[in-house]
Amino acid sequence: MATPIVVNNLTKRYDTAVALAGISFDVQPGEIMGFLGPNGAGKTTTMRILTGMLAPTEGSVCIDGIDVGDDSLAVRRRIGYLPEHISLYPELRVQEYLEYRAHIKGVPRSDRRACLQEAIAQCDIADVSRKLIGRLSRGYRQRVALADCLLARPKILILDEPTVGLDPHQIRQTRELITRLGQQATILLSTHILPEVEMICHRVAIINQGRIVAVDSPAHLRQRLQGARVIRTQLKGEASAVEAALRQLPGVARVQLTGQTDGYAAFDLEVANGGDIREAIFRLAVEQRFGLRELSQAQATLEDVFIQLTTKE
Repeated sequence: MATPIVVNNLTKRYDTAVALAGISFDVQPGEIMGFLGPNGAGKTTTMRILTGMLAPTEGSVCIDGIDVGDDSLAVRRRIGYLPEHISLYPELRVQEYLEYRAHIKGVPRSDRRACLQEAIAQCDIADVSRKLIGRLSRGYRQRVALADCLLARPKILILDEPTVGLDPHQIRQTRELITRLGQQATILLSTHILPEVEMICHRVAIINQGRIVAVDSPAHLRQRLQGARVIRTQLKGEASAVEAALRQLPGVARVQLTGQTDGYAAFDLEVANGGDIREAIFRLAVEQRFGLRELSQAQATLEDVFIQLTTKE
């Protein structure tokens, strides 16, 4: 079985600007991979090259064993692609649109009805199948676009920001749908919603300034930050005085004020070498008569990793 997606030394230049600088990664069969990066990092450029919509300057992309540069049409037959900015026909009804798209995609006439009904059921849009697309909510339009991706029963899905513009309820529904789709397809998912990535992705590739800076599972990426333990505390007192006292504790590398309420100041303390200074903070609170409301160890999140890998400081 060919590896669904293989990206090798992919480079894209626009005159003097470098959008991608020799990136490489792969997506294994049945895997949901998150593709993360700040705005302008090169995510959408990569997605467009993978789908044959944009030619690379150097490097190669193989989809299901086929080089995109050699046969982009064959590649497009094997993938379902959801662009960040979806374009539907508002004057068509949902079922009319999907029938038209199935015809365009070359779905055999004998399979067309079954594929259409399957996609409608998977995306839970049967109740709006006879409504005009122009009258649908953003969430339903997104589901219609996802149904379009599934019409030809692709084994590889490339989804660029599938939850952009959706409300929290719609985001949860889309997350559940992507999880279900991952049981039958390989998925490359670009998104800004990091908690969603932690919940559904097996691995994550992080791109920054056109370069891949990390490829690993969310759990392993979080472990990178465990060398610097983060302690959270809330102490009652003048915030500046409390902060100054905390900075004097042995091993404290950074003190960040995160909020103030009811006379309490909340801080995150980064402790070098993974040290645990909770007892020292407790003694400080007693000695300085700072009221103590919270003292806990924070767990590193994928957002922490993302910020660390994509910011200069």
